[in-house]
Amino acid sequence: MLGGEAVADPNFANIVHDIALLNSLGVRLVLVHGSRPQISERLQQKQISSQLHHHLRVTDQDTLTCVIEASAIVRAEIESRLSLGLPNTPMAGSRIKVVSGNFVTAKPVGVLDGVDMAHTGEVRRLDSDAIKQQLDDGNIVLLSHLGYSPTGELFNLAVEDVATCAATSLDADKLILFGADKGVMDSSSELRSELLARKAERLVAQYLSSLQDTSEAHTELSRNLEAAVSACRGGVKRCHLVSYKQDGALLAELFTRDGAGTMVLQESYEQLRQATIEDVGAVLQLIQPLEKDGTLVRRSREVLENEIEQFTLIERDGVVIGGAALYPFAEDKMGELACVVVDPEYKGGERGDQLLQAIEQQASQLNLDKLFVLTTKTAHWFIERGFVENSVDQLPGEKKALFNLQRNSKVFFKTL
Repeated sequence: MLGGEAVADPNFANIVHDIALLNSLGVRLVLVHGSRPQISERLQQKQISSQLHHHLRVTDQDTLTCVIEASAIVRAEIESRLSLGLPNTPMAGSRIKVVSGNFVTAKPVGVLDGVDMAHTGEVRRLDSDAIKQQLDDGNIVLLSHLGYSPTGELFNLAVEDVATCAATSLDADKLILFGADKGVMDSSSELRSELLARKAERLVAQYLSSLQDTSEAHTELSRNLEAAVSACRGGVKRCHLVSYKQDGALLAELFTRDGAGTMVLQESYEQLRQATIEDVGAVLQLIQPLEKDGTLVRRSREVLENEIEQFTLIERDGVVIGGAALYPFAEDKMGELACVVVDPEYKGGERGDQLLQAIEQQASQLNLDKLFVLTTKTAHWFIERGFVENSVDQLPGEKKALFNLQRNSKVFFKTL
């Protein structure tokens, strides 16, 4: 989502370059643009007074004319920027196709607290199938804040409403919201890189309740945060608040560990936690199928009771669905990764990677330099994650003495 402020900012040219790069990598992009400052400028030029009600612009016929003109200017600016392909520029050789159309069906807001909102509307539905067809063809889809009704009327919509509805209707992986701010700051003025949707919702509620004048408009940040919460509630897993003023913020947010803005996450029904003695039965039930087929070494209940604190578990809505264990060999500065298992019903969600990452963090905190794993059937999974096969002789002496020659496991090491 790019508000009119983002399009007018000097850094917009760099944002377009980043968008072009994402498009060249095969990322399927829907751009939603607003034009609030451009509308205000045209209203001022024509000396038309504008009224805000419930944080929405009342769009009478004269105002609607300015809205259409401003939207057309912003759309043309975006399309012209994305059409650039001159040599010796970041856009050299790019042939981006941008498609716009009547993808958004709108309905009138109607009368709010006695005020007729006229041509101010809200999203009724999106033609998601038509948008997906354009994305399948490799095009970038450009949506504006204008919506169309079956009666042939035109409505002025909140750009946040369009962006949120587009993200949820298309089952988007991410909704990226550009604003002037880098993201959400904590009480120490430090950027919050991650924020659960529930916490974000509370922050917006606290801000609104602090306003002395209830007619005061929302800030851009609060609108964007509300949109992120709404999208998460609608099924979008991740929303990102990034600054349109910061060169490279989009790419940094998407492709670096710490990012450059604030990521708002869905409420998680899963959590990683350390196992307790109460989890012995659940872990036994989880590993028994793999013990039967020889993937894992058999563990008795007594052994597991003594070792349960070595386990890290994934719990989903109160049910253990995955786990892994770390056995440290402090003198050798090594740790054994063992018993990596995910319930078959929950495979495919990168949960094995989550467990591996958690074990690696624990090993690092224990000042271990290497992890090793013994496996008979899952060698490729570990190789794909940076483990390298080595000889049994490289194992810690205590582990080497217990090595089961009959099982003939392969040994893999990973340097932390």
